[in-house]
Amino acid sequence: MALPTINPTATNAWKKLQQHYQETKEVHLRELFSEEGRGKKLSIQWNDFLVDYSKNRISDKTLELLLQLAEEVGLKDSLKSYFQGELINQAEGRAVLHTALRAKKGEEIYVDGVNIVDEVFEVKDKIKSFSDAVISGERKGHTGKPFTDVVNIGIGGSDLGPVMVTEALKFYQNDLKIHFVSNVDGDLVHEVLKELDPETTLFVIVSKSFTTQETLSNALTIKRWFLQNAKEKDVADHFVAVSTNLEKIQEFGIADENVFPMWDWVGGRFSLWSAVGLSIALSVGYENFEQLLTGANEMDVHFKETPFKDNIPVVLALISVWYNNFYGAETEAVIPYTQYLHRFSAYLQQGIMESNGKSMDRSGNRVGHETGTIIWGEPGTNSQHAFFQLIHQGTKLIPTDFIGFKNSLHGDVDHHNKLMANFFAQTEALMNGKTSDEVKQELETQGLSAEKVQELLPFKIFEGNKPTNTILIDKLTPKSLGALVALYEHKIFVQGVIWNIFSYDQWGVELGKQLAKNILSDIENSTIGKHDSSTLNLLHYFKG
Repeated sequence: MALPTINPTATNAWKKLQQHYQETKEVHLRELFSEEGRGKKLSIQWNDFLVDYSKNRISDKTLELLLQLAEEVGLKDSLKSYFQGELINQAEGRAVLHTALRAKKGEEIYVDGVNIVDEVFEVKDKIKSFSDAVISGERKGHTGKPFTDVVNIGIGGSDLGPVMVTEALKFYQNDLKIHFVSNVDGDLVHEVLKELDPETTLFVIVSKSFTTQETLSNALTIKRWFLQNAKEKDVADHFVAVSTNLEKIQEFGIADENVFPMWDWVGGRFSLWSAVGLSIALSVGYENFEQLLTGANEMDVHFKETPFKDNIPVVLALISVWYNNFYGAETEAVIPYTQYLHRFSAYLQQGIMESNGKSMDRSGNRVGHETGTIIWGEPGTNSQHAFFQLIHQGTKLIPTDFIGFKNSLHGDVDHHNKLMANFFAQTEALMNGKTSDEVKQELETQGLSAEKVQELLPFKIFEGNKPTNTILIDKLTPKSLGALVALYEHKIFVQGVIWNIFSYDQWGVELGKQLAKNILSDIENSTIGKHDSSTLNLLHYFKG
C-alpha cells in the first residue's frame, strides 16, 4: 500500500487551523499559563523521559485541530505501512525499515517474502564476534600487535550517525581510539594519519556502493599510506567494509569474511543501527551497542502503539507543523545541555533536512505550503553566550528543543546543578520575558536617574512568548540515547506524511555530484568545458 496522497491544505483541519491561528496569534504564553496545572497537563512521562510541551503557543483547541489534521491526512494507516515494510519510499521503490534493525528476536517483518529480522540478527552476531575479538586483543594486525585505533571512512549517514553516537557515549568508551574521515579534503586525511601507527590501526570503510567519491578517494589514499610499511596481502588484516558491492571490495583487497552487508530498505541517514554502527560497537562494546538498539526499539513501540494525543513523536511533530506552516517559523534550534551531545544537531540536520527538504508532493506536483524546517544548535551553556541573543530579542520566531539530564555521568553535583539551573532558567525566560514595568523597577532599584532609565528601557525589555519543548531524561545512557534518536526519526516521518512528501529519497544530493565529475575533468585536463561565465572565470583563476 502506498502512502495516501492528501494535500494537507485542502483538509478541514488545515482551514480551521488557519482561522485558529488568526484568532490566537497575539495570545502570550503568560496568559496561557494562567490555567492552573498547565505544566503537568501538557507533559508526557514515558520510561525515563519527561517531555514538557506546555511552553508552546498552543491551547486545547490547537491540539485538537492538529490531531484532526493527523487523522485527515491518514497518519494512522501511514504508520502501519511504515512498520510493515511497505514500499513507502515510492520514488526509489523501497521499504523504509530502519525500525527492523532494532526489532526483538522472534519478530516477523517481511520484505519480498523474507523475514528480514533473521538476517538482521545474523549481521548483529557478526558485529558482536568481530568487535569482541578486536576489543579483547584476540584479533590482531598483520605484525601480531593488537589494535589501538579504529578509523571509520564514510560520509553522510556513514559518518554522521557513528560520529554523533561515539561522541555521545564517550563516557562508556573502551581503550580503542576512534577516528573519522569523511570530507574529501586531503588535509583532513593526512592530519588523521599523522596520529596513527599502521601496524595497530583498523580501517572500516562504509559505503553501500563502494563507489562514493569521497569515501573511495579517502580509502585509496589511506591504503597507499598503509602499503608504505606493509604488503598487499596485509590489507585483509587491517581493512573491513560495510557495503554491498562484493566485486569492488575484493578488488580493494578486503577478505570476504570482513564484509558486513547493508540493505536497500535502510536509508543512509537512518543506518547507524545497522553494520554502519560497527565503529560504535568497537568504541563502546557490543553490549552498549545493543542497549542503544533496545532504547530505539522501546521508542518504536511507544510510537506504534500509543494514542496520538499521548504520543511523543506525534505531538512534537504536530507542534513543529504548527509553527512552520502557520507562524512561518523557518528554523528550529536543538540545544542539548550536555557536551556529550555536541554533534547531535549536526546529525539531525541530515536526518531532518535531507528527508523533508522537498518541494514536490507525492503526486509529483509542486507543494503550495512550506515543508522541511532548518535545524541548528549547539550545547548549552555555550550557546547561551553565542546565539541566544537572537532567540530572546531577535525578530525571528525560533521554536527550541531543550534536552537535559537529571543526573550527570561523572557525578559532579556542583557543576551539574549550575548547568541545569541554566537549562530551566532559559525556558522560563524565553516564555515570560521581562515587561517594561519589570525592567523599569529593576533599573530604578539600581539607583539610575529617570533619564537613564528611559534611555535603557527599550533595550532591556524581553517580549518573551518564545516557544520551547523540554525533554528531561534521567541519565545519558546508550539506551536513553537510542530512544532519543528514534524519537526524532519518527517526528520526521509524521511531518513528511502531513506535508504529503516523500521523506526517504534524496535526489537533491545528485546534481552537484554529477557536475563535480565534469568539473574534475576540467581541472585535471588542459581544456575547460562549457560553463556559465562565473564558473568559467573561477576555474581559470583556480588553474592559473
